Amino acid sequence: MSEVLSLRDVSKTYGVGGPSPVEVLRGINLTVARGEVVALVAPSGSGKSTLLHIAGLLDTPTGGQVILNGRDMTGLPDKARTEARRQDLGFVYQFHHLLPEFSAAENVILPQLANGTSQAAAAARAADLLARVGLSHRADHRPAELSGGEQQRVAFCRALANAPSLLLADEPTGNLDPDTSDKVFGVLMDLVRDTGLSALIATHNHDLAAKMDRVIGLG
Repeated sequence: MSEVLSLRDVSKTYGVGGPSPVEVLRGINLTVARGEVVALVAPSGSGKSTLLHIAGLLDTPTGGQVILNGRDMTGLPDKARTEARRQDLGFVYQFHHLLPEFSAAENVILPQLANGTSQAAAAARAADLLARVGLSHRADHRPAELSGGEQQRVAFCRALANAPSLLLADEPTGNLDPDTSDKVFGVLMDLVRDTGLSALIATHNHDLAAKMDRVIGLG
């Protein structure tokens, strides 16, 4: 299988050149193969979020390379990195970060419009994704009218709206109660498997990690 993501000898130090530099990551080597779901199990303060931000081109490493779909993203200008994020990456966080003034469907449509998709195609894609997670009947509801589990399912749909090749998730069910967490995680895994997506999912939950293809420890 070809690699969707490869981090090669990645390091990150904040405050380089200052009196008190802080080394967060050192010599990280990590790969995610096409179609593979990888669990990143890491305690708080281990640099997990920093690693995901670097993998997601939201931050730049102090050293090393970030290879996305065979392309070295290291040192590329902001415009190229933004384009790669929009087209190749999907993001899910512990908190859903949905736009409160828009409906569930509109939250899934908007990132597609920003990527140049027509209104009709974006609406059809949103309807399909929301149907897959069992939320067709809630498509016109705003986030405040949805339960926590429903909000996170909408966030999953938004992350997949532009058909990325890699999903990056940071504790995607960490804000939910255990029962809801298990159910919502099952929905996420079904989505990932059905679409042939690759995923790097950070979690504290060892039971959820065990359901993925491979587990990587950090810290």
